[in-house]
Parts: sequence; structure tokens; C-alpha cells
Amino acid sequence: MAQRLIKKYPNRRLYDTRTSSYITLVNVKEMVMQHEDFSVIDAKSGEDLTRNILLQIILEEEAAGTPMFSIDILSQMIRFYGNAMQGMMGKYLENNIKAFSEMQSKLQEQAKALYGENAVSSQDLWAQFVSFQGPAMQSMMGAYMDQSRKMFQQMQDNMQEQTRKMFPGFQFPNYPGSAKAEEK
Repeated sequence: MAQRLIKKYPNRRLYDTRTSSYITLVNVKEMVMQHEDFSVIDAKSGEDLTRNILLQIILEEEAAGTPMFSIDILSQMIRFYGNAMQGMMGKYLENNIKAFSEMQSKLQEQAKALYGENAVSSQDLWAQFVSFQGPAMQSMMGAYMDQSRKMFQQMQDNMQEQTRKMFPGFQFPNYPGSAKAEEK
């Protein structure tokens, strides 16, 4: 099926071209939850607004209940903008979220194998599973995050070393062997 097109009008209304009706952000969130392929464009300029709408949904979700992102995480994310690592950080986060989603899918498959079709769709089952498995999941995620942090640090160290090799005549502050670092 072709990508669903949503037009955003100057009056802030969203128009679903497939159903020929106006929709809300709640409807767009439902499309996301159903893994539906869609794009949102500005009806006047044709500009792609999909990211803006998704960010708006995240903002509303963060304000509505228990936030997923702490102030510290949001601050750290902001610090990456304009940083040389900005492009890599997006891919890094994307890969980690994909890995987490794959882990969640495997857990769902295992629950389906153990409890049958109906158990997987039950929110109660997942609430019970998380409450019983919480410490184990936290430990597993902690180990995963530690491994991920080490991998990211190793990638950053490799990039710095490659940069030093490419520009041997430049002085790098706080780098052992650098004239400026040895003066300190």
C-alpha cells in the first residue's frame, strides 16, 4: 500500500488524504503504533513536516505522564547539536533503540510460545512479567548500556587517533605527547 499522506494546513489542522477527513495528533500516534507508513507535508509549501509532528507527539507524551527522558538526558542530547559527533549520535541512538525493540520482540515471541496467542496481547501479562523480571531486566539493560558506552568510547578514541595521524603537525590540547599537554 502506498504511503499515507497527511496535509497540514495553516490553521494547524491535519488532513488525511486517504480518508478525506481531518485528524488529530492522537490519530497520527495511532498510525505510528500500527507501524503505518505516512508522511506529513505542509499543504501550502509542500515542506515535509513528518519529523516536526513526531516530535510534537513526543513532547505531548512527555508532558502527559511519566516522562521517558530525564532532564539530564535531554540536556546531554542538546549538547550534541553542533558537536562533531552529532551525526554519529543519531545513528548510535537509532541502533540502540532497534536493538531494544528486537529484544522486546523476542520476549513477546517467547511469551507467545509459553502462553499462547491471547497472552501476548494482554497488558496484564506484560505488567506481571515486568514486575517479576524487573531486577533481571535492569541488570541485563545495565550490562547492555555499559557495553554500548564502552563501544561508543572506543569509537570516539579511534576517531581521535585517526585525526592525530592525519594531522601530525597540529597540537591537540590535553593529549599526551602534544607540546601543549606537556607544558601543563
